[in-house]
Amino acid sequence: MKEQIGLERLTGLIAFARAGSMGSYTAAARSLAISPSAVSKSVQRLEQRLGVSLFTRTTRSLTLTPEGRDLHERALRLLRDAEEIEQVALMARSEPSGLLRISVPLPVGVHLIAPALPAFRQRYPGVTVDLQVNDRIVDLVEHGIDVAVRIGELADSRLLSRRLAPYQLCCFASPDYLAARGAPAHPNDLKDHDTANLRYQSSGQTYRWPFRIGDREVELVPSSNILVDASEALVALLVADGGVGMLATFIAAPYVQRGELVPVLAPFTVRRSNITALWPESRRANPAVRAFLAMLQRLTSEAL
Repeated sequence: MKEQIGLERLTGLIAFARAGSMGSYTAAARSLAISPSAVSKSVQRLEQRLGVSLFTRTTRSLTLTPEGRDLHERALRLLRDAEEIEQVALMARSEPSGLLRISVPLPVGVHLIAPALPAFRQRYPGVTVDLQVNDRIVDLVEHGIDVAVRIGELADSRLLSRRLAPYQLCCFASPDYLAARGAPAHPNDLKDHDTANLRYQSSGQTYRWPFRIGDREVELVPSSNILVDASEALVALLVADGGVGMLATFIAAPYVQRGELVPVLAPFTVRRSNITALWPESRRANPAVRAFLAMLQRLTSEAL
């Protein structure tokens, strides 16, 4: 009987730790591969045993109480220890297997990783992939993420990292738009063209277009007729003869191959080396993580 009670308490502490980090029973349930009601009931039983309220609940939010905040870091340590035990067991297997949680920004997830996952799963059928595609920066350890991909310069962290292949930023337009309006010969000519631009979801800032002019790199913000906050919408606009826009070449590549987009201002293209893969120290020897990183390195070397 005592062993059963101990196991139930352990389950409640793990559910509490994950729900406290993610601010939602639903998100915690998804990361633990159980139902939201199971998380809720585990936390409620834990509260009853401890005699304290761990969360303040509303219809829209889940917030730690002062008592909950005091216990949360300790519960997180327990969760990390449990995950490390799981990782040690996984490392003992030579064949990649188990659940692989991946967090990536939308352009990389949609245009690079998602199309490659069927081949990855065919090669490693024992691996189940949970691909989380959004531009939100999450704590890998707290959210149980095995591998993340991020764009931009990174702050110092406790995570292991690998810089991926460089890519290029170039302007593109549809053949019909260029036939009707002509192609700009210099970035300054963009003032005479329709342009579509990207607005960052995180900051609301408009994307500044970089160009290599001579030995200098300059940035311009064209007076765009249309602003969008997703690269997929920008591609759709350009293909529909919406004007000139700037894209990473790995996003534009399939549209160029199909003849739907044409590079513009190619002599002024800028090169970037700021896509990085990140993973926790505890996942260093995980076979599924190693296999995914190898695939990612090959994939970006070919596509970027």
